[in-house]
Amino acid sequence: MQDRDDDVRLMLAFAAGDEAAFAALFERWSRPLLRYLERLVREAATAEELVQEAFVRVHRARESYRPEARFSTWLFRIATHLAWNELRRPRRRAPHESADAEEAPPLAAEGTPIDELVHARRVSAEVEVALAALPERQRAALWLAAVEGQSYAEVAAAIGTSEKAVKALVHRARAALAEALAGLEGGGEAALEVAR
Repeated sequence: MQDRDDDVRLMLAFAAGDEAAFAALFERWSRPLLRYLERLVREAATAEELVQEAFVRVHRARESYRPEARFSTWLFRIATHLAWNELRRPRRRAPHESADAEEAPPLAAEGTPIDELVHARRVSAEVEVALAALPERQRAALWLAAVEGQSYAEVAAAIGTSEKAVKALVHRARAALAEALAGLEGGGEAALEVAR
């Protein structure tokens, strides 16, 4: 609740002319938004552009902002619509490596057998492929609920649907991931943690 209050307070301060409040919101939300958009559009450069565009829209809408929902719900809704518009564009480039990969912590401590490292990287790649194969609405709903920790009501507001539809989307996404990752030796269950 404190973060929600802080975000609303920052956005209202920004609406009143405090540019530092906008910078604080950008600092807090740009990384989570980038990770989310990378999963939707599957291209790091495009995701980065969409993060910038989402914050440009927040900047433009500052005077009309009303704290009826969490700031993050409003921000992710803007980003979701931008991503879906991008995905509908006819020219799409090939999928990418996630920007998270550049900053990812080591998969294991020193001394870990190489076969365990190889297996962990294979599992990670399989999860990325399985997530990318999900329909965009399922991927968005699952990511917001499971990774960003948003409630079904917040996810529904962000992607423009009902809570009941979000529950169904998340359920279908989890089932599809479970099926896609079922064959992973010893790593399928750990890989499915993102879906729980």
